[in-house]
Amino acid sequence: MLPESSRRFLDDERFARLRDRRAVDPTAIAELHAARTRRPVLGDNGRLFIVAADHPARGALGVGDEPMAMADRYELLDRLALALSRPGVDGVLATPDIIDDLALLGALDGKVVVGSMNRGGLRGSSFEMDDRFTGYDIDGIVRDRLDFAKALLRINLQDAGSIATIEACAAAVTAAAAAGVPIMLEPFMSTQGPAGVVNDLTADAVITSVAIASGLGTSSAYTWLKLPVVDDMERVMAATTLPTLLLGGERGSDPEATYASWQRALALPGVRGLVVGRTLVYPPDGDVARAVDTAAALVHAG
Repeated sequence: MLPESSRRFLDDERFARLRDRRAVDPTAIAELHAARTRRPVLGDNGRLFIVAADHPARGALGVGDEPMAMADRYELLDRLALALSRPGVDGVLATPDIIDDLALLGALDGKVVVGSMNRGGLRGSSFEMDDRFTGYDIDGIVRDRLDFAKALLRINLQDAGSIATIEACAAAVTAAAAAGVPIMLEPFMSTQGPAGVVNDLTADAVITSVAIASGLGTSSAYTWLKLPVVDDMERVMAATTLPTLLLGGERGSDPEATYASWQRALALPGVRGLVVGRTLVYPPDGDVARAVDTAAALVHAG
């Protein structure tokens, strides 16, 4: 745990109450979800800015050159609570453990809450392409009154196991549509490299992944896309009519260049906003508030 002097937003008392309620009153989590103040997914300006924190459940704890940067759960929650407190941050995407912690911390009222579904493709594992649904399912999202679902769809044409992930994502899209729950699919054309799965970030590959993802399920009425910002993004967005959120990607060494690429892509037809995790929650200079404020201004400009 971070020492008190290093913490920026939450204090030890908040975390002590969280631990106690988890131990002695687990029903409090369901009660908090039931009482949470909800809001429309899209605000008046039709834009959406979501902070993501579902990487740890896949064993992906690294940020930049720090392989265990996200290992301290107290620090992660502190950063997320700070981010959610900033104007223009519409919500959070995470797995049940983090969503439940944030509910216990009182950080979810008036926010769009997105449940992450498939986290079985553990980073660096021999079965990384097998993205089984080990987090939320649609029934759990409806039970907890969450606002959105999210599924990762990595497609490896050389791995027959990819069809199981494709089928599972199709079933999730069908279930989400039946329940009236928006679901964002995050598709990639991928290969298995020596260090793990590598996503092809060429425009042609992203367009191919969009075509495959868009056709999944018995209805596309509630399907959204979550796409990386790549070169020739105009062609990518011409490949779909589905509402799209941009993926922030890995933290780079030049934040200004990253922000500029987001700004250009946010202006394209069909793009509704950003879903960004480590790039903003663990910025190079450590200033979470400034990083999320900058991104929020890009999303909600005008």
